[in-house]
Amino acid sequence: MIRKIANYFSRKDKKDEKPTASSSNGFFSTSLPVLRKPLSDMDKMTVLSKSLQKTIADYSIDKQAADSAVAIAQDSSNRMTMHGLQAGIPDIQLMWYASQGFIGYQACAILAQNWLIDKACSSPAEDAIRNGYTVTINNGDSVDPRIIDEFKLKDKQYKVKENLVEFVHFCRVFGIRHMLFVVNSADPDYYEKPFNPDGVTPGSYKGMSQIDPYWITPEFDASSASDPVSQNFYEPTYWRISGKRYHKSHFVIIRNREVADVLKPSYIYGGIPLTQMIYERVYAAERCANESPQLLLSKRTTAIHTDIKEALANQIAFDARMELWQQYRDNFAVKLLGLKETMEQIDTSLTDLDETIMTQYQLVSAIAKVPSTKLLGTTPKGFNATGEYDEDNYHEELESIQSKFMEPVLERHHMLVMRSHMVRKFKMSPLNTNIKWEPLDIPSAKEQAEINQSKAATGRLLVESGAIDGIDERNRIANDQYSGYTNIPEIDIEIPDDTDETEEETAPVDEEQRAMGRSV
Repeated sequence: MIRKIANYFSRKDKKDEKPTASSSNGFFSTSLPVLRKPLSDMDKMTVLSKSLQKTIADYSIDKQAADSAVAIAQDSSNRMTMHGLQAGIPDIQLMWYASQGFIGYQACAILAQNWLIDKACSSPAEDAIRNGYTVTINNGDSVDPRIIDEFKLKDKQYKVKENLVEFVHFCRVFGIRHMLFVVNSADPDYYEKPFNPDGVTPGSYKGMSQIDPYWITPEFDASSASDPVSQNFYEPTYWRISGKRYHKSHFVIIRNREVADVLKPSYIYGGIPLTQMIYERVYAAERCANESPQLLLSKRTTAIHTDIKEALANQIAFDARMELWQQYRDNFAVKLLGLKETMEQIDTSLTDLDETIMTQYQLVSAIAKVPSTKLLGTTPKGFNATGEYDEDNYHEELESIQSKFMEPVLERHHMLVMRSHMVRKFKMSPLNTNIKWEPLDIPSAKEQAEINQSKAATGRLLVESGAIDGIDERNRIANDQYSGYTNIPEIDIEIPDDTDETEEETAPVDEEQRAMGRSV
């Protein structure tokens, strides 16, 4: 037994040595093996050149790092060509980027189960709709307030806010999202024909339905499939669901990030999912966070000087001795050494470990376009770290989500509600509606009081200067929903007609009382 162990650890003759390629056990795109070739007595530069050429031929691209000498030292004749022209980039580097292509809808759904990816996909959707919106009709005519109230009631009935959150959330998960508006039409070909608002009859609108992309198959007409000049080129004309064709105009379709035409078929005519863009950074952040407790437990590395041959002579006893040593080490107990044994202890510095972990999570938030303070619930750090800059940028992103993704759904929904319910109930003609979004940054009670105080001071200066009177200021605070006096009635001023009244019949007006909002 001892002889076998000795032979196992003994160095083999150089003639028996064969070059081997190291393998990688990592899961990152950068966790690739380093390939080494032994040099002979020949000229080193010649051997290096031949070695690199042989390595390119022997090893597949996915086993080579993008920044390795193998990738950089390729001859220009071996570089990938596109449309007959050299790409000007080494094959391996280009393949590294190409490997980050579409990962598939099933993989996106699996990745979205992670808490961090789920939060990155859902937080912007929830924040964009949280403060709500107001439905307005700007046609120059006075509108019955009951119509606006009916819109609010229908929005609750059809769960518009919940649908909008789900709409944006799964668009970020899959890269594309379809919103279908369900209309019970007497025409059996209603969905196969282009959408026609006049085809919506009273009581026919039933709400919204969302379909995951793996249940949908795109179909094209002649121009959209073959004519690059067409405005609808590579935009599916129909989407087939359960064997039934639906014209694209019956959907509101959004994409997370558009891709070039050459890549659209590989993405099944969808966009780039956020899950695909973020998964490797999330994995790195989670690995850093999970390994930090292990680093805390093993930060004190001990090295014992001993006789390896004697230890391997009785390996069972040696293994038991090592297990006992580890037990004492983890329990911070006293360590005993033999007279001929020496020990060294190496402490791993944990300085800036928290910054290393947080940096990985901040990279995740940068890709998701969500501030790390929002995504992780942490306070900002660093010089002049107030978080105001991140908050402003985040609000700009939310405004883009509102206008690009949510408004088309609301406009179509309210148009169908108007034609399906309002026209019959209020005996009216269809009207166009607009959406007014509430401010994303709602001031606190203290901040609102300071704003009202500033407005009151401005109104007082205008009244004292004669630009407006007290009645104008009263009407202003009556129309300001944040003033605290929205329930007081407005005052209408009747301006006398000079042609009908004589100078004696006109009563003089006390300017001081008029400034206080009263006329005599």
